[in-house]
Amino acid sequence: MRILIAIPALLVLGACNVSKEGNAVTVQYDQNTAENTAADVGNTAQNIATDIGNDVQKTGAKIQNKVGKDDDNGNTQANATENK
Repeated sequence: MRILIAIPALLVLGACNVSKEGNAVTVQYDQNTAENTAADVGNTAQNIATDIGNDVQKTGAKIQNKVGKDDDNGNTQANATENK
């Protein structure tokens, strides 16, 4: 939960250009950089979510295949357990 609070702050910091001349420090906020960074973060999050969804789907298919396999008597594993 805390990371959700920190992400916007990091995006703002990433969009700042800091320069120092003598004793003066100048901080400029670059909105384009902030928007691009936010878009990149959003795309990365979407890609991660897609990968997780694909992994869950593959795992579900593997479980279905394992449960549905026939034993030597031609019974599915679920039926073989009931027939014993």
